[in-house]
Amino acid sequence: QVQLVESGGGLVQPGGSLRLSCAPSQSDFSANAMGWYRQAPGKQRELVAAVTSGGTTNYAGLVKGRFTISRDNKNTVYLQMDRLIPEDTAVYYCNAGPWLYSPGHYWGQGTQVTVSS
Repeated sequence: QVQLVESGGGLVQPGGSLRLSCAPSQSDFSANAMGWYRQAPGKQRELVAAVTSGGTTNYAGLVKGRFTISRDNKNTVYLQMDRLIPEDTAVYYCNAGPWLYSPGHYWGQGTQVTVSS
């Protein structure tokens, strides 16, 4: 069973930046859509951003203009997060599957992002 391996979370001050990475554990893994979801304490998991193998992207309204998702030819997906605000604090999960607008079957283990002064 393929795993999605995440890295790059941490503590950052408001206005700062972080970059998350997610790579599949098997080199021959591929999925049409790869993306990031997040879950804050007491809230439901929500889509942050996703990208297809063809480069089509989907962003949540709250992160548009601040976050950028990208993907390389080895199916590693990145989330560049700029101008972070405390409301971005959550566990961020990598996801892969067929659909750009809904989560797929594969999930990463999650990485904590905390925005605080």
